[in-house]
Amino acid sequence: MRKKQANAVDAHVGGRVRARRILLDLTQDKLGELLGITFQQIQKYERGANRISAGRLFEISRILGVSVPYFYEGLTQETPRRAYGFAEDEAPPPSPKESISAEAAQLVVAYSRISDPKIRRQILELAKALAAESKRKNR
Repeated sequence: MRKKQANAVDAHVGGRVRARRILLDLTQDKLGELLGITFQQIQKYERGANRISAGRLFEISRILGVSVPYFYEGLTQETPRRAYGFAEDEAPPPSPKESISAEAAQLVVAYSRISDPKIRRQILELAKALAAESKRKNR
């Protein structure tokens, strides 16, 4: 009997866990402590290396303040289909889209800590200008 391995859906779910955890400014240590597991296990979940059980995903959703379907948002028909539960390949690395989500979550956390509305507006304008410049260069 083959050992169960994580797959592309597991990597997506793990990426959503990571993004939400970062948005809430929660460390892997703290999330692990709240779940009664190690931060290494949280790392494996977030990378998609280990599959999150239904019960554990429910616990995570309660801690992170979201519904279970939140973790599946963004899955598309293009998500590689594999035999769930007995995937033959190892879990793929998280997609750039998941990394961007984590970076965006970090940006939101840092931005929300700025108390001066004038500075927040300047940062927003800077981000818009940089995005426009990047788009112009990539044409």
